Amino acid sequence: MDFRFTEEQQLLRDSIEKFLREDYGSTGVGISERRKKSRKAPGYDVANWATFADLGWLGVAIPEEYGGIGGNLIDTMVVMEELGKGLILEPYFPTVVLGANAVLLGGTETQKRDILPGVVEGKVLLALAHAEEQARNNPTDIATTATKHDSGWTLNGTKSLVLNAESATQLIVVARTSGNRADPNGLTLFLVDAKAEGITRTDYPTVDCLRASEVRFENVLVGQSQVLGTIDRGFEVLEAVIHRAILALGAEAVGMMEMLHKDTAEYTSQRVQFGHPLSHLQTVKHRIVDMFVETELTRSLLYRATTEALAGQASAAQDMHALKYKLGKAGRFVGQSAVQLHGGMGQTEDLRIGHYFIRLTAMDPLLGDKDYHLQRYVDLMDIPEGEPDANILPF
Repeated sequence: MDFRFTEEQQLLRDSIEKFLREDYGSTGVGISERRKKSRKAPGYDVANWATFADLGWLGVAIPEEYGGIGGNLIDTMVVMEELGKGLILEPYFPTVVLGANAVLLGGTETQKRDILPGVVEGKVLLALAHAEEQARNNPTDIATTATKHDSGWTLNGTKSLVLNAESATQLIVVARTSGNRADPNGLTLFLVDAKAEGITRTDYPTVDCLRASEVRFENVLVGQSQVLGTIDRGFEVLEAVIHRAILALGAEAVGMMEMLHKDTAEYTSQRVQFGHPLSHLQTVKHRIVDMFVETELTRSLLYRATTEALAGQASAAQDMHALKYKLGKAGRFVGQSAVQLHGGMGQTEDLRIGHYFIRLTAMDPLLGDKDYHLQRYVDLMDIPEGEPDANILPF
């Protein structure tokens, strides 16, 4: 695939890489500080978040009429790949990728003008509350209900693993307004003030040093103007947001896998055992090559899925399932290989190898694990009868 970044995208990539290399760690969020930082609110450095806004990163994919730069999915991919390399703690993914896209895809013009400029400025932080304990991988399994009354709606239910709920100013809540519990029809999205009466949270650090919450809604009142999108058709917006989020996670994963391969190749070339660098051993050479191959295969799937989604091709959804499956499988292989080849050092807090591996591992169940997306990929395959070889997966 001949995939080349534009001059502007390359400049964006270089600027993010330079900031994360020279300035990000100097604010007290170095590798050894990540876990300590995640144990108390907000779990990230607010000065860094303000810098992200000043540099324009928060508005890369937001249209110019709402204060953004007007970029596309490829620009988001560029940002997320570099942020993945930097192991950032700031809530770029929950606010910009999940939250802003939900508003952009489902919001009214008034809602977009009220919220998106604040996101670009770093003043509005968002959290998407969609996952529930019983749902596992199924995004349509929603037990949280929204009951209609004269002046609006009443929300009741519990949401699990809501990233950035602790710091969010607005929650985007997926609730059932009609239909059975697992029915894709009958879902509606609501914009809810994070401090609204009836909302309680249990906040906690995640294994990958981020912050998440269990959020409970008890008779939370929302007005008609807080409906995001069309009543009973919220899954259309949610599915589109999930697809964009998978692309973003794929880019983040590729950035981390690239760094794992780079660090491991460098370490094994310097670590001397029995008078020779580890990299001279044939088995080590093969493992490092396998790490590179898995990284590049994942990158190719990412580029393909992103360009197809940007072009609006029907095959994009299937390639997104393939990408999510691949990043779960390849991420585990590359991470395990890096830790193994680093020996005991690979598990220390002061070395970024282990942090990359933990983050890659935590990505797998997010928005559906690899087994779920493999099944979804197979379900979308057009397999003619009598051709069993068509079941062979191309990745």
